Amino acid sequence: MKYLVMIQGTQADYEAMSGKGSAASPAWSEKEIQAMFSFMSSLNDDLAETGEFVDGQGLTEPAQTRTVGRGPDGRPVVTDGPYSETKEVLAGYWVLDCASLERVTEIAERILECPGPEGAPVFPVVIRPIQSAPDGAGC
Repeated sequence: MKYLVMIQGTQADYEAMSGKGSAASPAWSEKEIQAMFSFMSSLNDDLAETGEFVDGQGLTEPAQTRTVGRGPDGRPVVTDGPYSETKEVLAGYWVLDCASLERVTEIAERILECPGPEGAPVFPVVIRPIQSAPDGAGC
């Protein structure tokens, strides 16, 4: 079964990783950034070796977001940037093909071990099964 495994973050977290810490998220050092990248690379390599890795990407900061919705008149409305009503956003994801929910949960627990600076927020890892389409059906 395929699963979408998601990690969250905030605009403040992205700023902290670029050296601009705040009360919500302390600044990351270059050494801490490299440790995080090394951890993620090792995790991805391990998942590729087991055949469970389908795809995985980190996402750019929320300030680069664009949302397309419908206005009251039914016409498309395009907005840019972070929104005050949105605290956490999707920061990265993996698509994994695992034998069981227990196995993907083990991987999510490992993701929680990712190093970061003392006092940095730790968001939960979210697991969502990917629904299989019936033969010949698309979305």
